[in-house]
Amino acid sequence: MPVTLTALHIYPVKSLSGIALQEAEVTPRGLRHDRRFMVVNPSGEFFTQRDIPRMATVWTEIEGGKLRLAAPDVGEVEVEAEPKAGDAMRVLVWNSTCDAIAPSPEADAWLTEYLGAPCRLAYMHDASKRQTNPRFGGEHIVSFADGYPFLVTNEASLADLNGRLSRPVPMNRFRANLVIAGAPAFAEDGWGDFKVGSTAFRMAKPCGRCQVTTTDQTSGEVMGPEPLSVLTAYRDSKEFGARFGMNAVALSGGTIRVGDVISA
Repeated sequence: MPVTLTALHIYPVKSLSGIALQEAEVTPRGLRHDRRFMVVNPSGEFFTQRDIPRMATVWTEIEGGKLRLAAPDVGEVEVEAEPKAGDAMRVLVWNSTCDAIAPSPEADAWLTEYLGAPCRLAYMHDASKRQTNPRFGGEHIVSFADGYPFLVTNEASLADLNGRLSRPVPMNRFRANLVIAGAPAFAEDGWGDFKVGSTAFRMAKPCGRCQVTTTDQTSGEVMGPEPLSVLTAYRDSKEFGARFGMNAVALSGGTIRVGDVISA
């Protein structure tokens, strides 16, 4: 059975809900629209579900050049999906400080009300260049993802993990961009360069997982120690921690589609 791409997801705003796609444009920073926005505090420091699990319940949609955010009981707000103007600001994501703009006071107020903390919605404009760690995968740029432009997970790896859990978890706990099927469990750990259709990628490093994997991505409820505790027991490493999935970079551009054959 060939290895194929079975799901594609973007997360327009870091740590908010994702969007399932049938096809996506590959750019050097990641899939188009993936994590170009980020919620920050007034000082520019980033928020994630690690800080506010409720972020998982903010629904996102991109249509007609607009990004729409919606959540239970608070209505919705719209911003330009690729804004050109806004308040200039410096933002911090992990150890990276980079230029951004805050394009929408309305979105700032909406997020502040729903998340219960002073928020601004920051956008990484095209002139802002955040670098990946060149030690893994070479020199590349990335949006507001934790460290790399793409995250790849494998359905067989999830099945292996779920066989060890007291209650199985869905793939959305791992917030991947590309989901594959047809390869053995954790085969992705050993891949180097690979292609999705005709678009070339390179695996950069394992993805060390955190407590976000314990948060239900529909309800925003923290469900307990699994799956992180189990991953830590059998997939731990000194350098990367509890591993699930692989970070990747693009070696070429193009459009990838669900159903594309993967060659590794």
